[in-house]
Amino acid sequence: MNEHGHLADFLQARRSLLRPEDVGLRTYGERRRVPGLRREELAMLAGISAPYYTRLEQGQSRNASREVLDAIASALRLDESERAHLHALAHAPRRDRRASRPRTERVTPATSALLAALGSTPAIVIGRRGDVLAWNRQGHGLFAGHLAPDSPDVPGRRPNMTRLVFLDAHTRDLYADWPAKARAVVGNLRLTAGRYPDDPLLAGLVGELTMRSPEFATMWADHRVLACDVADYEMRHPLVGTLTVTQQTLQSPQGDGPALVVATADPGSPSATALTLLSHVTAPREAPRPRPGAEARTT
Repeated sequence: MNEHGHLADFLQARRSLLRPEDVGLRTYGERRRVPGLRREELAMLAGISAPYYTRLEQGQSRNASREVLDAIASALRLDESERAHLHALAHAPRRDRRASRPRTERVTPATSALLAALGSTPAIVIGRRGDVLAWNRQGHGLFAGHLAPDSPDVPGRRPNMTRLVFLDAHTRDLYADWPAKARAVVGNLRLTAGRYPDDPLLAGLVGELTMRSPEFATMWADHRVLACDVADYEMRHPLVGTLTVTQQTLQSPQGDGPALVVATADPGSPSATALTLLSHVTAPREAPRPRPGAEARTT
């Protein structure tokens, strides 16, 4: 983040992605020092003054109306998720350097009961930063069977799905179209950063991934956002082979609690058969029972 804040970063990044010819502006062949639209060009497209837009992009104005923000969103050709993200950034409270450390996220009894009620359907509960707070046996087997089953139970040892997608070889190999999964993860994390701009744990995660993964750094820098509620992914599972699942993220209406991620497959499809097989191969094995009438022999 630059000195002007998240809003400035977002506006500058999205402005740089638009070329004059994309929006019907003629350039007459002049050379440009920076990629994308100039500030005055975007201001003209949005129907606002160039000085006002400049102040907004530099973080010097915090009172943009909904109408002005919608006009800028239209000029930048933002989709609905990106438009909502712009409004969230523009109306975020001013940074409080004395902000307390976020409370530890926990799974409520109701969510635990829902997780158990899903039976053989793979499901995991994730916090807003992507930390795995809980999973059922099938969810563990599908998404992270190479990790210890009790990993989510210890806060300091909890897996983080964003970290796994970018830094864990098993998770990377799990997705046939890894770039699509990676973009979805980053886009969703961008939305979270817009809602919680002062979360130090989130900032630490972003900093770590930026340093350790050039791919994450590149995707994070373009400021694309994505509300990843439902998506289909082809997975190459080491135990049951290739299958296609629909991952659905179920969030509370307030959007401020842990989310439940559920994986399903079309009924009767080979992928559904693979999920059933996964449920069997990951089932806990019972200890062999002694045969009736068998007695321990003594010497």
